[in-house]
Amino acid sequence: MAFAGKYQLESQENFEPFMKAIGLPDELIQKGKDIKSVSEIEQNGDHFKVTVTTGTKVMVNTFTIGQECELETLTGEKVKTVVHLNGNKLTVSLKSIESVTEVSGDSICNTMTLGPIVYKRVSKRIS
Repeated sequence: MAFAGKYQLESQENFEPFMKAIGLPDELIQKGKDIKSVSEIEQNGDHFKVTVTTGTKVMVNTFTIGQECELETLTGEKVKTVVHLNGNKLTVSLKSIESVTEVSGDSICNTMTLGPIVYKRVSKRIS
């Protein structure tokens, strides 16, 4: 399944409770909840580059499936981890957060789970 493309956030569930749980300050949560972030995914075999632009904040993560890498989290912290590809799903553990990203047609869905809180983002392909 090809992940490559540019996607714009279409909908999200549990944004505020999840961001509070990971420790983002309230003013950033309020600022970020209405911004339609754009994710650009470049894929070359097992190597990925993911650029997420939210307002003026740009987060870039690069990784190769099955190899240890350092990823930046939503709080800006760097975490060593390994990204796995299971069928059409990218899965990764970032400390206590389990993240699953899957492509379905023209949409990409990212689900992050922290304890009982499930934060779901659905983005639509724009190019």
